[in-house]
Formats: sequence, C-alpha cells, structure tokens
Amino acid sequence: MNSKHSKRKFLVLIVLLCTTALSFAITAPNWNGAQWIWQQDDSPSNTWMSFRKTVTVDEVPETVEAYISVDSKFWLWINGEMVLFEGGLSRGPSQVGEWNRKAKITPANSWYETVNIQPYLKKGKNTIAILVWFWGRESHKGTHIDSGKGGLLFSSEIGNQHVVSDKSWNVLQHTGYNNTIAPASKAIIQYSVMFNANNALNDWTEKAWYMPTYNDAKWAKASEKGILGVAPWYDVEPNTVPHLINHGLQNYENHDALQFPFVSDGKVIKAKLPFNKQITPYLEVEANAGDSIFITTDNRLNRINATYITKAGTQKFESYSWMNGNEVRYTIPKGVKVKTLKYRWMSVGEMAGTFKVDDPFYDRLWWMGNNTLFVCARDNFMDCPDRERALWIGDVADQTGYLFYAMDNAGRQLLKKAIIQTTAFSENGVLGALGPLRVRELVSQSLQFIAQSIWPYYLNTGDKETLEKAYPFVYDYLALFPMQENGLPEYRKKKSPDSWDWVDWGVKKTEDKQPIQMAFYYLALSKAKEMATVLGKTEHVKWYTDRMETMKPAYQKAYWKNGYYSTKPEQLKDDRANAIAIVSGIALPEYHDQIVDNVLIPNRFSSPHFEWIAEEAMCIAGRHKASLERMKAQYQSQVDKKSMSTLYEMFPRGGSYNHAWNGSNKILSKYIAGAYPTQPAWSEFAVKPTLVHLKTIEKTIPTVKGDIHLKMNKTKTSYQLQFESPATTTAVIGIPKSGKQVDTIEINGKLVWKKGKQKKQLSGVSYVDQDETFVTFKVTSGDWNVKATYK
Repeated sequence: MNSKHSKRKFLVLIVLLCTTALSFAITAPNWNGAQWIWQQDDSPSNTWMSFRKTVTVDEVPETVEAYISVDSKFWLWINGEMVLFEGGLSRGPSQVGEWNRKAKITPANSWYETVNIQPYLKKGKNTIAILVWFWGRESHKGTHIDSGKGGLLFSSEIGNQHVVSDKSWNVLQHTGYNNTIAPASKAIIQYSVMFNANNALNDWTEKAWYMPTYNDAKWAKASEKGILGVAPWYDVEPNTVPHLINHGLQNYENHDALQFPFVSDGKVIKAKLPFNKQITPYLEVEANAGDSIFITTDNRLNRINATYITKAGTQKFESYSWMNGNEVRYTIPKGVKVKTLKYRWMSVGEMAGTFKVDDPFYDRLWWMGNNTLFVCARDNFMDCPDRERALWIGDVADQTGYLFYAMDNAGRQLLKKAIIQTTAFSENGVLGALGPLRVRELVSQSLQFIAQSIWPYYLNTGDKETLEKAYPFVYDYLALFPMQENGLPEYRKKKSPDSWDWVDWGVKKTEDKQPIQMAFYYLALSKAKEMATVLGKTEHVKWYTDRMETMKPAYQKAYWKNGYYSTKPEQLKDDRANAIAIVSGIALPEYHDQIVDNVLIPNRFSSPHFEWIAEEAMCIAGRHKASLERMKAQYQSQVDKKSMSTLYEMFPRGGSYNHAWNGSNKILSKYIAGAYPTQPAWSEFAVKPTLVHLKTIEKTIPTVKGDIHLKMNKTKTSYQLQFESPATTTAVIGIPKSGKQVDTIEINGKLVWKKGKQKKQLSGVSYVDQDETFVTFKVTSGDWNVKATYK
C-alpha cells in the first residue's frame, strides 16, 4: 500500500472512530462494573448457556432499560415471561484494528441490544433469566466473526440499583442441548438442534415473585472474563436494526385438517405455512420417555433441523434455530399423542409495502418477490436462507431495488448495516463482494453495490452521516481502475488475492464480460459523482466527470456493432451487456430501440440476478409493454406453480427456491406504478405511471417520511389517481397520456386543465409542463384526488 493510500485510510479510520466515540458518549449505557461472564471453562462451539439473577425491587420505576451483548444469540425472560425472543446479531467486522489474515485476526466489534424490561418487573423479587447460544465457529460464506469465547455482558439501572453481569450471577451449561453434534453445513454458521427433554432444566425461568424460586443452588457462580473493551469482544456498538418482529406462535394453514389431538401413525406430518418463512417449529405432545421426534422442512436445501427426545408425559418444545420452507415436516413415532403443532415467524420489520393490480400474474409475482425479500433478511441481507445465508453484495444490490417499496425502518437499517460492514471489511481499496473472512472480489458486484445500494440508500433515507462514512471506500475502489489509451478503464481481473471473474449465471457461454464491467464502472462513476456533489467533494466531481466524458464515446467505438453492443458480434449478443449499457446511461439514447428489438426481446440469457436490469432497460427505453411481456415469459412457470411462494435462483427453476436477487418488484413499483424519489428522503417524489394493459393499481410505499398510499384506475376514457402523501413532501404527479389527448383534469373536484391549457389556480397545486407522455403537476402533502378525461 502506498503512503498516500495509507494516510487516507488512517484519516478515514480516525473519522470513523471519532464519530463512533461521539455517538457512544451520547447514547451509551452505564457499563461500570459490568463484566463479560460465562462458565469457568471457555465453551466449545454450539453451547447453550443458562444465566440467572434474582433482583429485589422496592418500587418499579417508570422506565427501565437493559443493555445486553452476547456472542452469539440470546433469549430473555423476566419472572418466566418472555421479554425478547432471539436478541443479538452475528458479530461483524469493524475498523477497530488492522487485518492480519495470516494470523487469522479479523477486527470486529460486538453489538449490544437495548431492551425495555419495565413492563415485566414486579415489586419484590424478580428473576432475570437469559439463555445464550454461542455458535463458536466461522464460515467462508458467513458474515459472523467468531470471538472464540462465549460471553454475556449485561447492564440495567433499576431505580437506584445498578444490575450488572458479574460473579453474583448463577450459570449452568444447559443440559438439555447436545453440543456435540456436527455443524449443519460448511457454509452456514448456525447449528441444528438436538434436545433431550429428560435432561431439561424445566421451569428455570419461573416467576419468582409469586412462586417458590427455582432451585439453582447447584449452579456455578459466573466466571468474570473481563470488562468492556477486553479482547476478544472489544467495544460494543449499539444495534441500530430494530428487534425482529415476533409474530407469536401461530397455527399452520392446515391446522383444522390435522384434527388435533391425534395419535401419530409414524408417518411424516406435513404442516403447511402460508408462505415460505423463517420459522422456529413448536410442538405439544404426550409421549413415553425416549421417543425421538425429527423436524425439518420441504426445502431440499434446508440445512437446519431439530431432533427432540421426549420425557414421559405431556410436554412442550420449540426449537430456537430457525429454518425455512413452505411446509414444516414432523416425523413423530407411532403411538405418540400429538396435542398441537405450531410455528413462530420472526421477521425484519413488518411487510409494510403493498402492491395490488388487476392482472393476477403480476399480482402474484409481486407477492412472491416480497416473500423472497423477507425470507432473505435477518442478521443481514443474504443470498438465500438455506445453504449459505451469505452477504453477497451484488445480491444486496438487487434487494435494494425493491426493499424501499416493501420494508419499513428495520429494512432500511439492515441495509445501512450492510453498507457499514462491507466498507469495514474492505482491504487495500477492494470492496469485497463477499466477506468478511475472504474479501472475495467480484468486480461487477462491487461496482453494482456502489451504484445500486450505497447511492439508493442515501436517496431513499437522506442519511448523510452513513454516506460520509462509506464514500472514502467508494472513491478508493473506483481509483483502482487505471484508464487506457482507448478511453476505457483497464478490465479488472485477478487484481486481488481472492477474485472471481463472474458476472452472472444464466445461459452458459453467452455473457459478454467486458462491456458489462465497463458499463457497471460508468454507472458507479455517475452515482459516486452524485455522492461527491452531496458531500462537497468538488475535485472528485471533476475526476468522475472527466472519466465519464472520456468513456462514453470510447464505449461506442469499442463495442457498438450495427444494432447492439458486443465484443464478438458473430458470437455474443448478450442481453445483460446491452441492458446494463442502457441502465448505466453509457448507451446513446438513439440506440435504445435497436437494443430492445435486436437483443432484449429475442434473447433471454440472464439469470434472475440480471433479469430485472434487462426489464429496467426496456422501461428506460420507453418499452414498458415489452418489459412486462419479458417479465411474464421469464417468470410464468414459477407463478403458475401454486405450491411456490418465493422465487428461484435460476430460470426456469434451479438452485435455491428462495433467492434474493429476483428484482422485478422494482420494475412494477418504479416504472409501472411510476413511484420513485426525486429528492433525498422522499422529500419530493414522482407518481408517473405507465399502466400498459393494467386497469387498477393499489400501492403503499413505506418511506422515511411516512406511508404513501396510491390508488390508480384507468379506463378507455379516463384516468383517476387517489393518493395520500406524508407531511413535508412534494409529489410530482404525471397524468399519463397513454397515446391519447388529455381533455380535462380535475384535482380535488376543481377543474385545473382543459383542452391543453391550465384553467384554474388551486392552493397546493402548480402546473409544471407536458410532454409526449405526461401532463405534470406538483402538489403539496395531503390527500389528493386527480381525475383526467381523454378525447
């Protein structure tokens, strides 16, 4: 690394640490006296540790918060009542130190959770019970950095009493869990569960305030492992991602058909979920001691299972290691009485965004895409919830395209976490497409992440602080591409220790890699230029501008081959290369129709990772009908399969059946419904639909300003838009001409347009202009009813 680069990295590090320190100083809990605690021995992997502490409370204060940090997950009860189901996040990389890959030193901080425990406290004795699951391993595909030691850090100020984790707590390795089982997979960190009810601790979380206290006299006293800041946990950072939404124990869809209670005949019981979810399975049975119950899902790639060994009598069990699928399969021995089967769904926020349309194909496709997004989000956005659970940043970029139309604040915060962690595990200027243990570079994905994750995050949230943190890494990466005499950057291949020259799966031997990488680089330059403008980096703005101005004519000269872009026109006519040329803006607008007709309509080589980019390119070219037709052709077989509720990794089917990179919901939301931000944080947004054959669309968009509700209706002679926009926003509404002449426009019952002219001024409404496709007005926040008639 050269000295200039080292200085820049050092300055970035100082800024990050100072920012973190300032934030910590303002919001940090009181950790004084708190110790990391565990049993005396450092646990092996896959250990479930039980902690108990009895606290006497004279009066319950109005506000009581507990701060908890663990490696790796925890469940919290107070007086036997569940307070938080699955707290904690996988430990991510940070800038706390220097990489040392040879010594396998990966700098990492731990997260802490803030939990409101006030509603659960009672006057008198209270029992705090915490179950901690220590994974104790890493994976080349995972985002978790193993500390190597299980630990619990706790602090809570209850009135004048400061309760902290220390040697006064009682601790016992949970005897019900078998921690000698093999890892579920080389690629994922979590383990399956094997639980023996005969060794269970029974009511160890019980309500001490009105029942005799659970007898934990034989438990050991906790061993103190060090105060805040000690290795291997280092500092703890606040988890900004809201707690997972606990939807509670729910009946399966075929609950009534299963006719509980019943006696098992030993055959597999198929319990149906409403759609593919991340769930923890639950059961209540009456059995003899030693019966073995096995639980898995219909997902052939599922790696997480549960084995439950019964005790004698009636019993309940829930496996805390989540799995996913369309149905949960219980294998229960013959003769066991099954009282009920249930499941718990945990989600990153609520499914706040909606999309309803009168064409059942696109309606169902949006629903399947939405389910896919949610099943691929938990501790991080992931490629799939089964075989890897890995944060591939190209997949995250695909998810970014539609998460702002579907997810509430929790989703936005999870994307922020992905951005911060991705920049933190960068090395020598490289933004790794997979990390943190590998920093594996897939150039197109790294460029895509800059343009289609970092910039959209800022545009949709207005979070300038995160943009400031991420931007130096953006610039450093783009500076790794030397320009050549032909006006294009050098094709980046095998320039880092762990690189992969990959752009897409799709149809083999059809990808045209050079124009793809060049177009992604151009797109990244254009969005980095926007970032630099926001941050006042004038010298960088010029650097980006100069490169873009040099690249654009050079791209045409190098790759335009009489109707499409290609390096070998007799062999390669790649829809991916031509699509990203349009989306990036490097393609000349006069070429758009030729590209659509010559390549994007006849050739469908892309996987779902690139498919949505092809559909977006067609919309940018003004060919929305062709885009919808291509979308339908690609996804028809999946939508028609009624047993499916999420989308495949490959066309027509293949790989995981719930892969993150299916992004057609962005096209339906941004280009068909026509809703997108035009200014940061949705302070100004457009509603400019292109409905094609669709007659009605109802849509809710959960923005940082509040929900936007849209309802559109189109007939041969009219168009109507009803919408609610949040406070402090401006909407740019385009009344679609749909190839016709707009005769009249009424807004909130007042005639504002007739025969091509504005007729009346209306408070909160201003006319903008008209072109071939729209008559455009701006309106302030509030409820609006727009009605247009056509000649």
